[in-house]
Amino acid sequence: MRIVIAGGHGQIALRLERLLAGRGDEVAGIIRHREQGEDLRTVGAEPVLCDLESATVEQVAAHLQGADAAVFAAGAGPGSGAARKDTVDRGAAVLFADAAVRTGVRRYIVVSSMGADANHPGDEVFDAYLRAKGKADAYVRGQSALDWTILRPGALTNDAGSGLVRLEASTGRGSIPRDDVATVLAELVDTSATAGLTLELISGSTPVSVAVKSVAGN
Repeated sequence: MRIVIAGGHGQIALRLERLLAGRGDEVAGIIRHREQGEDLRTVGAEPVLCDLESATVEQVAAHLQGADAAVFAAGAGPGSGAARKDTVDRGAAVLFADAAVRTGVRRYIVVSSMGADANHPGDEVFDAYLRAKGKADAYVRGQSALDWTILRPGALTNDAGSGLVRLEASTGRGSIPRDDVATVLAELVDTSATAGLTLELISGSTPVSVAVKSVAGN
């Protein structure tokens, strides 16, 4: 498969790229800064230079030509203000979805956030982040041309992955290593029967492959 990942230099994306390349997939990661390219090459991914805050849908679609799946894993990141939560976490997600539709890439995975809600109240930056994620998720759900799955991890950690998770429509609060998020994403890319599902993810007691199979088609 050829898989294109938006936010290709993110902590989850780099882990996912390593996993996908390691199993023989062709992986491209969209990055904003040329100097990030070497980190992608190290994990086996092809760096693609494109600023999703300023690119047109036609420019992004060109990078999705020939892809079998697209993964949106971009984010404004810590330290960014409410304005960039909107331009990246919402705007870039909408742009990437539009580009996938235009290119005919049906399989579309979103890395969202637990608590994402277009109507989330509050004036803090994190409140703006949850609203932006919620609006992006709602937009993707409205795209009938996409076989989308939205993944909402709990609090992210850099602990070593255990491969044991809880993956359900609603899990309750919890944490999850980025390693395990990447492993779940790799499994979801291959499991189109999870299309149409919004799933929460925290650490648990079920092996990833079993957890994904158990929600597939539900």
